[in-house]
Amino acid sequence: MSEIPLSLLFTALGVLIVLSGCFSGSETALMSLNRYRMRHLAKQGHRGARLAERLLRRPDRVLGVILLGNNFVNIAASSLATVIAMRLYGEGAIAVAAGLLTLVILIFSEVAPKTLAAIHPERLAFPGAYVLWPLLRLLYPLVWLVNASANALLSLIRVRVEDVSSGQLSYEELRTVVNEAGGLIPQRHQRMLLSILDLEQASAEEIMIPRPEIAGIDLNDPWPETLERLMNSQHTRLPVYRDTIDHVLGFIHLRRVAGDLVRGSFTPEDLEARLTEPLFIPEGTGLHTQLLNFQHHRERIGLVVDEYGEILGLVALEDILEEIVGEFTTDPGAVTQSITRRSDGIYLAEGSATVRELNRVLGWELSTGGPKTLNGLILEKLETIPEPGTSLLLNGYPVTIIQTQGNRVKAAEIQPQRPASARPTSP
Repeated sequence: MSEIPLSLLFTALGVLIVLSGCFSGSETALMSLNRYRMRHLAKQGHRGARLAERLLRRPDRVLGVILLGNNFVNIAASSLATVIAMRLYGEGAIAVAAGLLTLVILIFSEVAPKTLAAIHPERLAFPGAYVLWPLLRLLYPLVWLVNASANALLSLIRVRVEDVSSGQLSYEELRTVVNEAGGLIPQRHQRMLLSILDLEQASAEEIMIPRPEIAGIDLNDPWPETLERLMNSQHTRLPVYRDTIDHVLGFIHLRRVAGDLVRGSFTPEDLEARLTEPLFIPEGTGLHTQLLNFQHHRERIGLVVDEYGEILGLVALEDILEEIVGEFTTDPGAVTQSITRRSDGIYLAEGSATVRELNRVLGWELSTGGPKTLNGLILEKLETIPEPGTSLLLNGYPVTIIQTQGNRVKAAEIQPQRPASARPTSP
């Protein structure tokens, strides 16, 4: 070493420091890559992304080759620094050289390249993959030996490197990704995407029209009344039954009989002949599953039944679509079909308004595991049938009963702001 010029030793030392920085930066860059963007680029034919994806399938191996290279160049740099120090100032300068080299490596080979890699991982990871992939194949026996030893130690604490996560996002993680998309996804589209995710968490009875609210045709009613109901119905499909909805016979599609109704040639026999088989939906069926069922059966409406076969309510395809895109309404004051906002800012809600509607419109976080409607929430809270004018707090908001019908709440007013006494106080 004494015959080698100092200029060449300094040059070699500089090269080793640069190589150390490249290894350190590549390590951080590969670990910081957005895996989904990397997979997208790989599918688009980006060769650097493809190589990076291959390397990250077994992170223990890519870390093995990076650390082998990094430790080799750091040790070599330390040896060169020692030789240079001894040739310039003797043995007394070795400690000073070690300290200076530690500072140089820390700044130029660790902190700076790793910071750059964390900020711009693709700029370092993809070019680095072109070098690391052939280097891994060249040094594979040594990498395998190092990994085998390390993996044996990990197995003692029951860690298996084969159990590498596939990178699949959980439900909550996917919601976070959509929420943090910012300007990349319009806010309305974000709400729609989140609503689609929520279909997996909601069931048919959470959005169904409750049994008492179902509009239908009773074959035992006088025919003139039936004709008037058919002519004035706001729905395109109506259930037809005898005596009670539990004895449903089918659904009548009003558009298909509109011509006969206008001509006055529609008879009770025509009504029964035009019925289509009812679709029954077991309670607890997820909205996503029911959406697929509607598509499979080519139906747009179904009756929710419990384990005893009793009718609980009615769900239409439109109800599920409204969960995704919002309410279909032409009333400018209507927020949903069951909730209207008055000019003074107070919400007027029907008792049949669902908990999901209340959560969505008012920003509440009520559990959907209990009562499914505003009427159910009020009855559970009061434990009695309230009189009009009765007031109570739901989720801290004032609610006033304005109309009851029989044993249920027909309509209520909801204040959009909590009273000062109900607001959480700051510590």
